[in-house]
Amino acid sequence: MDYIRESDANVITKKYLDSILIEPRYIDSKVADTKTEFFGEVFDSPVMTPAFSHLKNYNNRPLTGLEEYSIAAKECNILNFVGMMENDQFEKIVRTGAKTVRIVKPYKDNGKVKDQFAFAKEVGAFGIGMDIDHIFGEKGYDVVVGEDMTFQTTEMLAGYVQAYDLPFVVKGVLSVADALKCKEIGAKAIIISHHHGRIPYAVPPLMALPKIKEALKDTDIKIIVDCSIDSGADVFKALALGADAAAVGRSMMPSLEKDGTEGVKEFIGKVTSDLKYLMSSTGFDSVSKIDSSVLVTVSCPSP
Repeated sequence: MDYIRESDANVITKKYLDSILIEPRYIDSKVADTKTEFFGEVFDSPVMTPAFSHLKNYNNRPLTGLEEYSIAAKECNILNFVGMMENDQFEKIVRTGAKTVRIVKPYKDNGKVKDQFAFAKEVGAFGIGMDIDHIFGEKGYDVVVGEDMTFQTTEMLAGYVQAYDLPFVVKGVLSVADALKCKEIGAKAIIISHHHGRIPYAVPPLMALPKIKEALKDTDIKIIVDCSIDSGADVFKALALGADAAAVGRSMMPSLEKDGTEGVKEFIGKVTSDLKYLMSSTGFDSVSKIDSSVLVTVSCPSP
């Protein structure tokens, strides 16, 4: 059989996730509690929403998909993330009551970056952050929905952290080098992500996670992972390898499109229930106690 090259980071990530197996430990175990703390707030689950942008109204429902999943996040008591949008749209998200982190794009117009951060603080955002993996596109700096992006320096990011006095999250970290720069600027959290395969052959987030965790071990920086997080088992593996939380993404979309808020609540509930089952079955009664001793990695299957 001829060797087939596979550059799609999403395929590589799924194969890596599925190469990690779980060892059960039933004796002396008890039903687990999935509550977790983030930025001083206790949430019912370490499962988080993704920082989606520009979702439309599905099935002629009155609210956008962004508003619907934000309401679900509030009712599930989980941390909520949203991405690229204008200020009036973000205000609608805040009005849902969800504790929401606003992830802003690295706009060429730095005044717009600062305006969106300032507005987020003014209307009650739980945190703010930047999506660094949208800096570059195939022809130079990226263009997202007609908006030009540009570079971000350590000094620029540190300035945002200092100016707005909110927990700052850097999304798109996939290396120890960037993680250490996030530590330097005073970030409160990072999201380890390749943004659904923004570059070919991207390292799977869970492969990068242990080294990043080690590099940040003497800090209080929270670590979130995303990309191909489809189930409670995926969340469990992420937590066992050192993450504090995991964000679902495209796996949530069918439930959102079909049934809106109720669909997302059911999906988040199922992922959390599956996580609780695996925690209980491996001897971990709380999220903070999960470790990698129950994981077994096998060779990734061939394409």
